[in-house]
This record gives sequence, C-alpha cells and structure tokens, in this order.
Amino acid sequence: MVPIEVMLFLYKKGGKKMKDFVKAITKREEDFAQWYTDVVLKAELASYSSVKGCMVIRPTGYALWEGIQQYIDRHLKATGHENVYMPLLIPEGKLKQEAEHVEGFAPELAWITETGEEKLAERLAIRPTSEVLFAEHFKEIIHSHRDLPKRYNQWANVVRLEKNTRPFLRTTEFLWQEGHTCHETHEEAQEEVMAILDLYTAVCEELLAIPVVKGRKTARERFAGARETYTLETLMYDGKALQIATSHDLGDVFSSAFGIEFTNREGIDTPVYQSSWGITTRTIGALIMVHGDDRGLMLPPRIAPIQVIIVPIAQHKEGVIAAGESILARLQEKGIRTKIDLSDKQPGWKFNESEMKGIPIRIEMGPRDMEAGQVIVVRRDTGEKTAVAMEGLEAYVTELLETIQRNLFEQAKSRNEANTLYTESAEEFTRKIKAGGFAVTPHCGEESCEEAIKTETTATARCMAFTDEEKDLTGKTCPHCGKPAVSLIHFARAY
Repeated sequence: MVPIEVMLFLYKKGGKKMKDFVKAITKREEDFAQWYTDVVLKAELASYSSVKGCMVIRPTGYALWEGIQQYIDRHLKATGHENVYMPLLIPEGKLKQEAEHVEGFAPELAWITETGEEKLAERLAIRPTSEVLFAEHFKEIIHSHRDLPKRYNQWANVVRLEKNTRPFLRTTEFLWQEGHTCHETHEEAQEEVMAILDLYTAVCEELLAIPVVKGRKTARERFAGARETYTLETLMYDGKALQIATSHDLGDVFSSAFGIEFTNREGIDTPVYQSSWGITTRTIGALIMVHGDDRGLMLPPRIAPIQVIIVPIAQHKEGVIAAGESILARLQEKGIRTKIDLSDKQPGWKFNESEMKGIPIRIEMGPRDMEAGQVIVVRRDTGEKTAVAMEGLEAYVTELLETIQRNLFEQAKSRNEANTLYTESAEEFTRKIKAGGFAVTPHCGEESCEEAIKTETTATARCMAFTDEEKDLTGKTCPHCGKPAVSLIHFARAY
C-alpha cells in the first residue's frame, strides 16, 4: 500500500502524478475487464458471495437501484399501472404451454426437483421471467372488455443459470422490474410497448446520462414468444454494446396459448393482446462502464445517492466543523443530497474515497477559506477547482449539478457517435467490429446470414434503429451475402 504521506504529496503536486493517486484500480486501457471489477468492489457497489454467479449488492449499489426504481415507479403509477407480485416458482407443465417461450429459456432454467428427501411429482422452475404466471392469472380475472386494460408491474428477482457471470452485467440472480399488460386491441398493446420504451429512454438519458439507440430486434434476437421486441442499445467505453432495456409486443401469442379471452363489444369471445417489458440491475453496470474513469466511479448527479461531499480541512481547529455543518444544513434544505466527512482520515484519503465513489461535487473548506468567506468546489467530472463565495453557494451548487449531468451525457453521446460507422463492404464491417463500436450495415434480413456474421466476427445484431427505418435502400445489397438489402442493422460485439 502507498504510504499516506506519499499519496498526499502526489495529490498536492497534481499534474501527471495526480493520475497515479488511485493505486487500487487497474487502468482502463490496460485491462478493461479488471478495471470494471475493481470499480465495483472498491467503490463498494457489490461484493462476491459464496453462491456461484451471485453477488451481494451493497448499500451504494442498492441506492442506485432504488433511484432507478423510484423514477420508474412514479411514472407507472401516474399512468395507471399497478404493482403486484407473482410466485417465484413455475410448474413445469405451465411453463411448457408456450413452447417457443420455454425453448428460449431452456438452457438457463433452474429446477427444483425434490423437497427434503421426497422427489416432486412435477418439477418447479425458478422463474426466469413471469409471462406464464401472469398469463395464468389474467385468464382467471379477465372475462369482458370491461375488465380491460390491465396494466400490472412487479419488482422482483429472477434466476437464469448463466455460464459466464460478471457483477451487475450478467449474474445468476438479478433484480428487475417486469411489466405485463392486456388490451382489447393490438393497436392499444403497441401503444403501451412504445410508451414504455420512451420511459426507459428517459431513465437512460435523463436520469443516467446514457445515450441510447432505439430500435427493433431482428427475428433471431427477439424475445422468445414475442411478435416484436424493441430495445435500447448503447456503447460502453471499450466499444462493446449493451442492451439496457426491452419492451415486447406479445400480440395474442400467450393469450392464445393460455386461453386468455374476453367478450368484446360485439359479444364475441376473442384473445387479449399483451405487452411485457423490463429493465434490470444491469443498468448499474452500464453506468459504471459509460462514465467511470481511472480514478473510479463517476455518477451523474440525478442518480447519485450523495451529490455533494463536504470535507473540512484541519477540522480540529475551532469553528471548522461548525462551518461545515452549517453548509451541510443549507444544501440539504435545498434538497441537495449532501454528506459531511468528519472521520479521522487524512484529507487526501477523503478526497480519494469521494472520487473513487463517484460523488459529483466535493466541497473543501478550512480556516483560511472561512476567513475569506469562501469554499473550494471540486468537480468530479473534470477535476476543476473553483473558489466560491459562501453567499449564494446553494444556487451555484444547484446549477453546477445540472452542468455536470449535461456534460456527462454529451461526452457519452459524442463518444457513441464517433464509434458508429456506416459500412457497405464486408471488409470495412469486419475492421469496425474488431476496432469496437457500432457497424451499421445494409442487411438481407435472413437469419442464416446473421448467424454467419456472428460466427465470423462474434458480432450480433443489436437492433434496426428507428432513425434508419426511412432511409432509402433502393439498389443496396447485403455486403455479407450479396442479396438485396431490406434493412439497416446496428451490429456490435456485446456484453
């Protein structure tokens, strides 16, 4: 471990040596995967558990999930959705009623086969998702058009036996929100699907400062049993893509399989039309990989559990702690999530910890600052230090938080745009995939061609972006097989 005196010296000297201040985190450019793990552990977002593929979500990590949860929950309740809870276990017979659905999840299913020493007459699956359970319930409670629409949501955990796991990004058990709705017409169900996709876009771009590409999945990539799957895709710092959220048009697939019918306004029994949609703790992994740097986590202010940390300098001297607590009260009164660090650690350690944990603003203040009627405000995103008068500090901090939020979004957006390339040749496509980022290419729409691309390059079809739907493909051919192009597809290597 680096002696505290050395760390403080490096901190005070600044410049190039400042970059070496954080010794506990691997540099991104050296080993991105290890950097990610270091940030998760050192920023105290999660810890490993004794259960393979599962993690302990620590208070800071869970606070981030709560922020996402609260944002979504407020919107859903305001738009007439109701929270419910479904069982964790699904009987095998029920799960198999929709064959395509169970086939899609078969490799990841976890089964309960016995209780104590007694074998079960029917296996129970630990839910990988809850379409089956919702369908069973909807069949019981929906009979007439007067019972529609039904807009249900649950906050729950699911289990999928992933082979390769990584905290937040891909775990055996994870937390999520899954919505399930029933409607009289397909048009109403489709409106629900797109409204939720817009909500998820707001979560990503307005709350998390993560720019996304909105689009439709190819048939090969769509959710098992869905008529259409719509997705939000984005790029991580290392150029790999990540699917952040999906919204599914289920049509009448599940309602037909499970017999969910209602008597319509003409007195005819007809299947309902359904949607399902979800977002998971994977978003926290995206947050880390989009905004973090060599010093650790970097949190957008709107999602940060602590927006401002106050670090008194020479706090043993008379009046310093009192002044810090006065600033704390003033900022908290304005609704700014603020904390004061009164621990007995040296200031350099406190600076290091606050930056590693991604707190957007640090306020330093000591006896000289008190005499001058000012504090030193430090931005986590740029490292910029500014002397700010005590008078009007609340307004300054409020405005700076929004400035940091915008800056993080614009930086990520610019990086995504710089790492997106339109390609019309197989050679250029392959070079782009190897370099990282989105390769947007005309495509024939055939699953066999899509599979061949994955085999040759490890890239998968992320989506057909809405912004590309109106582009003229007349005369364009698929550079991978030579057949006429029917769509433009964003391809990338992905997590």
